Amino acid sequence: MKNKTYRSPAREEGYAELGDYAAIGEGRSVALIAPDGSIDWWCVPNLDSPPLFDRILDAGLGGFFKLAPEEEWEMSRSYRDDSNVLETRYKTASGEVLITESVNSTFAGRLPWSELARRVEGIKGEVRLRLELKLGTQAEKLSPWLDRVQDKPVFHVADLMVMPRFSDEIVIDRSDDEGLVATLTTSPGSRAIVGLVATEKEPLAVPPVDKIDQRIETSHAAWCDWVNNLTWEGPFPKHVKRSALALKFLWYAPTGALAASATSSLPEGLGKEKNYDYRYAWVRDACLIIKSFVYLGALEDCKAAFSWLTSTIMRHDGELRACYTLQGDWVPAEHYPELEGYRGTKPVRVGNNARTQQQLSMYGDLLATARLFIDVGHVLDLATSRLLGHLANRCADSWRQRDSGIWELPEEQHYTHSKMACWLALDQAVALAEGGHIEPTWKGRWARERDRIRDWVEEHCWSESRQAYTFYPGSDRLDAAITLTHYYGSKVNRKRMLATLEAIYQELGHNSPMLYRYSGVEVEESTFVACAFWRIEALAELKKTAQAQKDLEEILDTLCNTGNIQIFNEMYDTRTQSWRGNMPLGLSHLAFVCAANALSENNPGHRV
Repeated sequence: MKNKTYRSPAREEGYAELGDYAAIGEGRSVALIAPDGSIDWWCVPNLDSPPLFDRILDAGLGGFFKLAPEEEWEMSRSYRDDSNVLETRYKTASGEVLITESVNSTFAGRLPWSELARRVEGIKGEVRLRLELKLGTQAEKLSPWLDRVQDKPVFHVADLMVMPRFSDEIVIDRSDDEGLVATLTTSPGSRAIVGLVATEKEPLAVPPVDKIDQRIETSHAAWCDWVNNLTWEGPFPKHVKRSALALKFLWYAPTGALAASATSSLPEGLGKEKNYDYRYAWVRDACLIIKSFVYLGALEDCKAAFSWLTSTIMRHDGELRACYTLQGDWVPAEHYPELEGYRGTKPVRVGNNARTQQQLSMYGDLLATARLFIDVGHVLDLATSRLLGHLANRCADSWRQRDSGIWELPEEQHYTHSKMACWLALDQAVALAEGGHIEPTWKGRWARERDRIRDWVEEHCWSESRQAYTFYPGSDRLDAAITLTHYYGSKVNRKRMLATLEAIYQELGHNSPMLYRYSGVEVEESTFVACAFWRIEALAELKKTAQAQKDLEEILDTLCNTGNIQIFNEMYDTRTQSWRGNMPLGLSHLAFVCAANALSENNPGHRV
């Protein structure tokens, strides 16, 4: 990864570039930090709570928490090795300062409050820094107010209480209901803490400033301990560990749910309408992240996430939804707060209407994840075993239906990817039954329906003229999601699958490994990062290892030498070399881990 140097002001018309953000988090919330030291996004106390800071969606109205030198600066930053603790170094004409940032936790897990910590150390000369705190108003639906308790400022934002915890060296110049402004001057060897603690509908603890400082190191040690217990022995270890740490941002510790992303409404294309709220747990994303956790050797995370997923589905009487809240409830319908949107791109959305869509590929995701879970030595309980049998029967009944597909399109079709995923679901169900992991009563039926799906796909979804499996029968368009179904190709028709991968490379990648999602979509969005990695995994699994290795190196060179410190948004615009979409995106990171695993000589378990 190539570190990028930024210079002030690093912001145009109030907005930083999406690829220039860094993230910090603790398994419950994620804060995004721009190069100018402004935290422009932080949902407190949870990933899907209303944002306390939301300037990333409205440069004028949004809340933020900024800490940076007052004079012109040059900045570089990086995460500490094997950690999500961030270090940022500012150089000015008068001196140099190091800022270390963390959303703090303990060795025992998250704190009973939210604690954001920023340590400021003087390195050279004297640097005067300005601190600005502006509280978000949730699109002006509420009005923050300031109280003082035992001479300590406490801000109230609806049910949220937020208390600044500062070292004595910090001089507060102004404080009112909307926030505060303060200054700090560093000198060689100086050290100060700028912190925020917050709770919602609970009493607020007031930790000593020195304890907040100590917990930065505790948090760092906890991250390192987690990474050191991974069992990854494959290629690209530095990149893989960084993606593993990014996935941990999305692992919601209170329940074990896996959020698709930490943000909402960051546009897939400027001025377009594809801006969605991804702060929920998608079945598809959760299954694929669990798969990557298996490859990483993150046993505890894998078990917790799989248990949350199956128990959530059982809690809703086996009704399979595309996505759930992080607490396992139904996702709310979309509504549209009156915010400007990133660089004026509306609508800003809260909630997600994919919640009611039929997505048949979920059956394949779940059954394949269960098989992988078992193949690496884990054991199913009786309730989960029965649930998997139930889902296999539902798949056998419903595979003939149209659905919205993996891309959640408004036009329901017989999407090829969905049919192949249903084939996968029933193929895995048969294997699970033969292994004694689920009840074998319906094994014969599952095998027959699996073969019917195969025959239907081979008859209706293959195009001789395109020499590819197409988007859906009767279409000549291509779909990069077919790269996810390489297992189908390896078992049914390797030649056709390889031909499809080549067609996708030529048309959706324009002879580049960076791929658009499907034919024609490039007019309104950028290349989808996960698709690039999915194709690598497919090539490797279909024994095209040399090509996969070469193309993966090219992808990493493209994505990691842009200044992005491997946060990986949803999309990357190869035309402007800029990042687009929500971040960090679980699909982007898990797809990379799976691609690297496919190239590993120590690939554990059964690959699907």
